[in-house]
Amino acid sequence: MPHPVLKALSGVALALGCSAVQAEQITVTDIAGREITLEAPVERVILGEGRQVYLLGALQPEDPFDRVVGWREDFSQADPDSYARYATKFPELEELPTFGGFKDGTFDVEQAASLNPDVVLMNLEARAATEDAAYDEKLAELGIAIVYVDFREDPIRHTIPSMRLLGQLLGEEEDAEAFIEFSEAQMARVTQVIEAEVEADERPSVFVDRAGGYSEDCCMSFGPGNFGEYVEIAGGDNIAKDIIPTTFGTLNPEQIIASNSEHVVVTGGNWDAYVPGGAWVGVGPGADMASARAKLEALTERTAMTGTQAVENDNFHAIWHQFYNNPYYFVAVQQLAKWFHPELFADLDPEATMKELHERFLPVDYEPGYWVTLNER
Repeated sequence: MPHPVLKALSGVALALGCSAVQAEQITVTDIAGREITLEAPVERVILGEGRQVYLLGALQPEDPFDRVVGWREDFSQADPDSYARYATKFPELEELPTFGGFKDGTFDVEQAASLNPDVVLMNLEARAATEDAAYDEKLAELGIAIVYVDFREDPIRHTIPSMRLLGQLLGEEEDAEAFIEFSEAQMARVTQVIEAEVEADERPSVFVDRAGGYSEDCCMSFGPGNFGEYVEIAGGDNIAKDIIPTTFGTLNPEQIIASNSEHVVVTGGNWDAYVPGGAWVGVGPGADMASARAKLEALTERTAMTGTQAVENDNFHAIWHQFYNNPYYFVAVQQLAKWFHPELFADLDPEATMKELHERFLPVDYEPGYWVTLNER
């Protein structure tokens, strides 16, 4: 049966003689490997995480909120700087109904149903909680499909399929392929050089300090996935890859000191909503670079950094945390490569890549501030 909203819209289009795109039934395979049959292009979407707008923005830059009828309220808290820029250009986003999370059990199925969505876009990491709470069954009974995407658990392998999947759902396949082509070309600017020029013993050791300064505990990091994998692709040696078995985990200060890392990369952002006035490094669009650098320097004084090569040689860096959670990871890989192997990537300009990304694909203007380093060579 056609979705009632689509049926009504189709009738209006025919009555007015419009040339609206006709919905047709398609079957897609989501990132969880599930086959879902639904009518596309979808017209009414609930975002299971607000930061999924990073994906939508790249596919529908003219109005990424055109088909969004509700979303989880995390974008404004986790990335307030980007949120503010989107809200300035698309003020209607502030009127969108907001939802609790699937993982914390605060999602309201009745509220979702009242918005008559065609699809709920979910992050893969929420699948277990979604199924445990039987949200999937409850939504299915209402004729509402869940589609899983992923750009955090395994971004290197899942981001491109997620973009392609969204292109199918939104009827934006050409834009999805254009973004994918750009992404792959930018990654190749690093991988081709590393494969040809960097031997195993030439990889500097790297500690990724996940959200350093967010709390007094030390220290969250990444195992073999996400930023941990970015480090390896960029020609570094992630010290946690054999200690943390999964994507996310923790190292103790003794392990960090013993590793004597040649580089430390702190992921940072504006987290005033969570830890007001915290020691986190506030990099991101339009960031105050003097403040970010001062906070980064303060983090070198922690016990876990005592006597490390990274501190002694000023190879202490901070980069935007949200690169772990959006389809722009190739920019982070470029910047990491430039820090780890400056002589090999003297001509690579990650900032120019970020500018081109914004100019070609994104709905908001580029503003600098996504990284800072104590090594200004």
